[in-house]
Amino acid sequence: MNSVPALEEPLKKALGPATAKVMAEHLDLHTVGDLLHHYPRRYAERGELTRLADLPLDEHVTVVAQVASARILKFNGGTGQRLEVTITDGSGQLQLVFFGRGIHKPHKDLLPGTRAMFAGKASVFNRKMQLAHPAYELLRADALDAGEADEAIGSWAGALIPIYPATAKLESWKIAKAVDMVLPSAQEALDPLPDSLREGRGLVPLPEALLKVHRPHTKADIADARARLKWDEAFVLQVALARRRFADAQLPAVARVPRGDGLLTAFDAKLPFTLTDGQQKVSKEIFDGLATEHPMHRLLQGEVGSGKTMVALRAMLAVVDAGGQAAMLAPTEVLAQQHHRSITEMMGELAEGGMLGGAEHSTKVVLLTGSMGVAARRQALLDLVTGDAGIVIGTHALIEDKVQFHDLGLVVVDEQHRFGVEQRDALRGKGKQPPHLLVMTATPIPRTVAMTVFGDLETSVLDQLPAGRSPIATHVVPAADKPHFLARAWERVREEVENGHQAYVVCPRIGDEEEQGKKGKGKGKKESPEDAAEKRPPLAVLEVAEELAHGALRGLKVEVLHGRMQPDDKDAVMRRFAAGETDVLVATTVIEVGVNVPNATAMVIMDADRFGVSQLHQLRGRVGRGSAAGLCLLVSEMPEASPARARLGAVAATLDGFELSRIDLEQRREGDVLGQAQSGVRSSLRMLAVIEDEEIIAEARQEATAVVAGDPDLEHLPGLRTALDALLDEEREQYLDKG
Repeated sequence: MNSVPALEEPLKKALGPATAKVMAEHLDLHTVGDLLHHYPRRYAERGELTRLADLPLDEHVTVVAQVASARILKFNGGTGQRLEVTITDGSGQLQLVFFGRGIHKPHKDLLPGTRAMFAGKASVFNRKMQLAHPAYELLRADALDAGEADEAIGSWAGALIPIYPATAKLESWKIAKAVDMVLPSAQEALDPLPDSLREGRGLVPLPEALLKVHRPHTKADIADARARLKWDEAFVLQVALARRRFADAQLPAVARVPRGDGLLTAFDAKLPFTLTDGQQKVSKEIFDGLATEHPMHRLLQGEVGSGKTMVALRAMLAVVDAGGQAAMLAPTEVLAQQHHRSITEMMGELAEGGMLGGAEHSTKVVLLTGSMGVAARRQALLDLVTGDAGIVIGTHALIEDKVQFHDLGLVVVDEQHRFGVEQRDALRGKGKQPPHLLVMTATPIPRTVAMTVFGDLETSVLDQLPAGRSPIATHVVPAADKPHFLARAWERVREEVENGHQAYVVCPRIGDEEEQGKKGKGKGKKESPEDAAEKRPPLAVLEVAEELAHGALRGLKVEVLHGRMQPDDKDAVMRRFAAGETDVLVATTVIEVGVNVPNATAMVIMDADRFGVSQLHQLRGRVGRGSAAGLCLLVSEMPEASPARARLGAVAATLDGFELSRIDLEQRREGDVLGQAQSGVRSSLRMLAVIEDEEIIAEARQEATAVVAGDPDLEHLPGLRTALDALLDEEREQYLDKG
């Protein structure tokens, strides 16, 4: 985080090439500063043993425990031998095994009564938890009592033992020894926090925080260090976002104020329902933003089915009334076509600008996707450049160089997380002046995440469902434990169809040839039911559709939909389903966002444990869109006690997307809030937990806004500038620039 010479020194120089290579390859640590910001995950206490009862399976673990017994066993008719060591910590026992020549040293070291740290991967053998060939470091009580400080125990002389995020190639105590070597450099760390802020909040200086986080003497040391380091992360990130907002506020834009008697008024007059209070409130926030002379940057978050498209359409009509054009960018062709269809239906004759029968206040609404025919595409491009089309809906085909606008005033991005930053930026570059930007997401985001991920956008939230929406009942179907539940699930689908409704069946995989070949791995070894369920290839659309059509759903009209179909075929399938000609649609997650078929009341999600919490919530939102109640069945082969089943239970227990997004985040951890996880850049958040530290983030945002308003270029805060440079390597800088 700090780029001062001492902290910029390569680890190769500080630790030697071999250790540096492992740290770079496995932990992405390259400089002394990187290593100093690789904080302990937790601390073991001399007097307290880590709970063996809580060990996670298949994870690299470090435990502190005492040897209870050790014995050598012969096998293969006496030719082979293995050492079995049982360790205990009062909460449980764990077996260690060593084979072959590797047994001699541990046999000598690990005598009953010896205490040590052990590190390895926890696995199950013969229904018992074990570590095979763990690395270990003895904690010799006699040496400690005698006050000896020889090298073997020197690093454990403190009261609290730091346990670092480690890998099989680099155990926690080796990382601790490396940290010891570079710790003196912490004195030269440049402090990013303004003195007034640090002193006002009673935070310790950065060098002291680094020392206390790595080598605490008391729990109070750890608390001091954490409080300080969390503030660093929150504040530096919020300063980056505040500078972005400040720069955006300086840009010019055309204010778009709707006429009182134009398209918007005509559209509102023909609506067959009244807008919810939430829709009216959010529309006002958007119209206020459009009326300013610098670009609006607003995030519109809405629960699945809360009527975001209606709010976005009214904003687009307001811009057309004010003489501009609006573009809506959708992540897939299926969705672009669906938006185009539903928007032209909602607008009726108002969408027939320049045509016979078009209303007095009307405009053209054109569709632009990559797979359109040449003639249709040429006409759409012409309508955009002349200004005949006030609204265009399209995929990233909108971004191509050939596409020119008469006067682009508003860009609406649907489902932000599916678009590359460059794509949004390219579209924004098509206005004569920067257009206003409205980003919509149906993935509810906790407030603090919105403040970090979308910190340069103002936020509007739609959390009220329109009248006439039906509740959705969700149940977990344990296919392995109770196969008759799955049979009943298919009966329920039949019942829905017999009552005149339709159903979706969602699978994680398409199932065409290039995805095969993953089967048959891991044979020959007895597996837990969880392992078996994990290793089986995910269920596939093509196979499941075939089985259902000839089995459980024989006699019903079953069709498939997936991303590798030709666009025209996809559109035809969706049209038939929307028209009620298809009973059951077996699909991948292409239906996750925006597909609206009010008559579809049931959804069966196969291998539901392979999807994330937010994704399951999104998928579920495709049913219950009409007046009939919705049903969502989450099918899983995972055993009852597994974390995967707990996740599915959470989805079944609530329809509140914001609550689920918190659960999702707590389970996945934050990843990198600057959105760089996919590009392999290391997470910028090591200490800050976006959910738990809501208060710090909110306060840091206020402080950062004030600091940037007073000193936009941070001329008087060199430490903060340095920290920003380190946080915003080029990739992240671009991400924020274009956010």
